[in-house]
Amino acid sequence: MAAAYPPGQTFFDTVKKSFVDVPVDAAKDSAISTTEFLEAAESLTTLFDVLGSAAFKPVKNDMSGNIKKIRDRQLAAPTLSETLQDLVLNELKEKKHTATEGLVWLNRGLDFTAQALRHNITNPSKELSDSFRDAYGNTLKPHHSFVVKPLFSAAMSATPYRKDFYKKLGDDETKVQAELEKWLAALEKVVNVLNVFLAKKEAKW
Repeated sequence: MAAAYPPGQTFFDTVKKSFVDVPVDAAKDSAISTTEFLEAAESLTTLFDVLGSAAFKPVKNDMSGNIKKIRDRQLAAPTLSETLQDLVLNELKEKKHTATEGLVWLNRGLDFTAQALRHNITNPSKELSDSFRDAYGNTLKPHHSFVVKPLFSAAMSATPYRKDFYKKLGDDETKVQAELEKWLAALEKVVNVLNVFLAKKEAKW
């Protein structure tokens, strides 16, 4: 099935916010703007719709639930939550960690998605299911309970064939690859910044 986008467009033209458009302020210790980050993360969850299987529903729901935790905190304390780093540090000062924990889990989900797609782009002979399975083992699986693991494993097995997935992202293969690479590099940058920040002592509860 070919993608249902206007001629010359790809999945990445349809997202509300791309990770390419998420401000990361190098002058302020790579501070990540909260609003744009949440919009880009929400847009990323629509990629699981493109993957097309009901088995991906738990993955999408998990990420959406964590986005909500972070947004609830942002709405409750907007001036203290302009960047993700401020949001976490200010929440922890109040001896709370709901949004911080949400960010830890959301970042694992983003890392999982980024690693799966990077692995698949780098290894043109690999099927999507192999790439997603490898990424799951590296990111989310070590933190999941024995109840959750089978749900996510089912999703890994239900990924479409590689050729079908990339077709669903757009008709022009060259453009899809270029747009995917740009989006993925921006996502990886954000994930790496968060990995470093969330590993710091002051970001722990």
